[in-house]
Amino acid sequence: MPLAMFRTSLITILLMVAVAFCQAQEECDTLETPTPTSTSPLTPILNTLHTLDKALNNVDTAWIEPQQFNFTAMVQTTITYEMYRLRSKSEQTLVFAPRATMKVGPYFGWRWAFIGYTFDIGHLNSDMKKEWQLSIYSSKVGVDLFYRKTGNDYILRRADFGDDIDTRRLHNVAFSGLNVNLKGFNAYWIFNHRRFSYPAAFSQSTVQRRSAGSMLAGIGYTRHVLKLNYDKLADLVDSKIANPVVKLDSGLAFNRVKYTDISASVGYAYNYVPCRNLLLAASISAALGYHYSRGDIKRQSFTLRDFSFRNFNLDGLARFGIVYNNSRWFAGASAIFHAYNYHKSQFETNNIFGSVNIYAGVNFGRRKQKK
Repeated sequence: MPLAMFRTSLITILLMVAVAFCQAQEECDTLETPTPTSTSPLTPILNTLHTLDKALNNVDTAWIEPQQFNFTAMVQTTITYEMYRLRSKSEQTLVFAPRATMKVGPYFGWRWAFIGYTFDIGHLNSDMKKEWQLSIYSSKVGVDLFYRKTGNDYILRRADFGDDIDTRRLHNVAFSGLNVNLKGFNAYWIFNHRRFSYPAAFSQSTVQRRSAGSMLAGIGYTRHVLKLNYDKLADLVDSKIANPVVKLDSGLAFNRVKYTDISASVGYAYNYVPCRNLLLAASISAALGYHYSRGDIKRQSFTLRDFSFRNFNLDGLARFGIVYNNSRWFAGASAIFHAYNYHKSQFETNNIFGSVNIYAGVNFGRRKQKK
């Protein structure tokens, strides 16, 4: 369940923070009053985390300035946009998109782990819209976990039922019969990780000192749940288009579509440093996604017997960013856009969702300098 995943992720981050704090405290105590080495139940965990951190963040310091602090606190404003295009076999097309929403929330990071929660300013007392994400960034690898629950305040932006039917009265009409849930993750490998820093652009945990680029490769998993109230949709069409009478295609007569997207992606990212502490970044990846739904298979779980080449579709992911970071303080903006495509013989949907983030924060808890 999404809430359980959120709680588990939060507990994990809090544990990591507690361990790091204990480690920092032990280092300080050792400097002030040398004491004989003592074993602790946390020692194996601390050693493992230290080894993992060192292995994942091996960089060329002439190109990348490593993070000098253990912790990060940040406030972020997020403006989100999404669009769903539904198309039936007879080419009846509907495009839904809500008004852009603004969310504000705090974020907290420990080294290469980042967690945050945003609140929809216009729906503070509503359970209809929710979003959370957990990001783990290092020089070599990155992982994004996300959960999005949209509300029922969509707007029918465009409708097309054929050249002979005037649908202008349906454009930009409120529609409360659509609800969408998304959850999943994206994981990727940065090839030129010693000279190119993905975290410098999108998690502010390092500073890119010289311009550099890198190829990217990754995998992803996304679960989509699309709910459409067909009766509400039919009533809306009937109220706006009475002559001629429009009969909606049976391909749109679904109450719920639940499908899974498993993808492999390749792309390229580039960090441009026009002057000290300032960074402009862009990243574009194309993903070959395999999509299937429970309606495609006869069993409760997917097996190789259910495989079909017709289920492959092309997805996309793009990121852009600008950030000023002097190691202690940072501020900037970033944008991320996802595109998914799902095609079946009776029905297809194209989904684009994205966000623009504006943020400012501070790093604290300086790391112990190596001798």
